[in-house]
Amino acid sequence: MNYMRAALSAIFAMTSLSALAADYPAPKQGDWIARDFRFHTGQTMPELRLHYTTVGEPTGTPVLVLHGSGGSAASMLTPTFAGELFGPGQPLDASKYYIIIPDGIGHGKSSKPSDGMKTAFPKYDYGDMVDAQYRLVSEGLGIKHLRLVIGNSMGGMHTWLWGEKYPHYMDAMVPMASQPTEMAARNWMLRRIMLETIRNDPDYNGGNYTRQPRMMKYAIAAYGVASAGGTLGYQTLAPTAAKGDKMVDDRLAMTIVADANDFIYQWDASHDYNPSAGLERIEASVLAINAADDERNPPETGVTEAALKRVKRGKIYLIPASTETRGHLTTGNAKFYQQQLQELLATAPQKTM
Repeated sequence: MNYMRAALSAIFAMTSLSALAADYPAPKQGDWIARDFRFHTGQTMPELRLHYTTVGEPTGTPVLVLHGSGGSAASMLTPTFAGELFGPGQPLDASKYYIIIPDGIGHGKSSKPSDGMKTAFPKYDYGDMVDAQYRLVSEGLGIKHLRLVIGNSMGGMHTWLWGEKYPHYMDAMVPMASQPTEMAARNWMLRRIMLETIRNDPDYNGGNYTRQPRMMKYAIAAYGVASAGGTLGYQTLAPTAAKGDKMVDDRLAMTIVADANDFIYQWDASHDYNPSAGLERIEASVLAINAADDERNPPETGVTEAALKRVKRGKIYLIPASTETRGHLTTGNAKFYQQQLQELLATAPQKTM
């Protein structure tokens, strides 16, 4: 688990939210090689390794689950997400669905800069990541059609791109903690500052470091506090300076496992994200789920509501802010939207393939 995911998990661990132990089939892992994969830059990799995890049997109805920045399939197999969705009688009951969770390019056990190429690794963006996911699902696993694509944070942004790039490939989409608009404003500005802090650390040495840059953990911690956790959440968890100091000390004491080049690639990949021009191409039924206290996707701008008016069958569910929600992290807990997801799957038209 990398530093940021560990920090975010720590916040959830201190909340009143709880989940029962996982009660779904054991996950299975696999690898598939996408040959001659062409990136948006024109660069080509003869062999791009794509790691993935599945839950359930291939005879089940296929569902694609997409993780966030710096995560992997493992980061979706949590008690608060998989434990609320994949079990018997739950919305994505793995006895009925075949759940596919890829590790995105540059993440988890898929090909990434730290495998040896360092900064010679092709610069990828979200479009490249989605194209790789499509090749894995369609060519590697032989899936002809998906019932659902659901993703969180970066995975939510990928879900929007899936709907535009492959509009007839899925029946329903649930993009979470994301907006179908250009990466901009505070969200991008904070990312840029975080990345520049790491790049300008002398330890980074243009990507040819011998140890992880010392400023990396401070940059990540600052970004995490500024862009995730929720105003009411932090007031609940750190109502005094002493408790705030304890949270900061705990974060800075965490060991950074993430590789700096991998991390920079992962977060810089969002720089040209902008699905706004293709919203009319989306054919699937769309349920966008955001949290009212999401720092990265603030609902008060109105940009998501305006964009959804251009989607044929699109609506938004906004999770109300409370002392139990955690800003951008809220959608990591499926208890907040189990019912809405169940209703979508019960009503979205199903194409026969």
